[in-house]
Amino acid sequence: MHESADEHTMERILNKNDELAEHNRDHFREAMTCTVNLMSAPGAGKTSLLEATFRMAGRKFSSTVIEGDMVGELDADRIRKTGVSVHQISTGRSCHLDANMVARLLHSEKMEKTDVLFIENVGNLVCPAEFNLGEFKRVVLLSVTEGDDKPIKYPVIFRNCDLVVFTKCDLLEYVEFNLGEAEKNIQAINPDVVTMQVSSKTGYGMDKWTSWIQSQIEAYRQEQKQTKHVHQHSH
Repeated sequence: MHESADEHTMERILNKNDELAEHNRDHFREAMTCTVNLMSAPGAGKTSLLEATFRMAGRKFSSTVIEGDMVGELDADRIRKTGVSVHQISTGRSCHLDANMVARLLHSEKMEKTDVLFIENVGNLVCPAEFNLGEFKRVVLLSVTEGDDKPIKYPVIFRNCDLVVFTKCDLLEYVEFNLGEAEKNIQAINPDVVTMQVSSKTGYGMDKWTSWIQSQIEAYRQEQKQTKHVHQHSH
């Protein structure tokens, strides 16, 4: 009985979250902003990947970042140094961002016109998986220092994503991480997922990653144009 009451509460929370995520999606549509939700365990290199992205592809597309952290602005400060605009959300005790936190920020801050909005979620492989923020794509980072068994241990986050980026690949020769095994485990959970390998430190694979971002910006614009077109004809 107790469990079903808990489940019912959780279902209600997630339904409310999905409504707000749709509201956020309207905001992004209006601004024609492709939004990417970055999720990973703490220390997998989300901020480092963003820093390397802005260094390498700063002129190819314009970016804005929403930083989700329980406390502190260390990551936001790192992004500011790259010259990219950043907005901080402090989640307090919450181990993830939810649609409401993003909605509040969208209403309180004037967002820049931008090609892509990166939402750096709180470092956690469990909670962020359940909460849609209104994003266009979801990316999970898995660093080679974490172990190739993570997809088996945390299937939900890997099932609910579009791309898995293996980070810190410059360390592969020093750690016990089987890339083939990790890919096989991910494919078993999510056959449609794309995977790639990068090193923010050496720049390895970064061109592939930035090309993926560009292709998503394009895909998002196409999708919006088609939706508008269909909408106009249905009236």
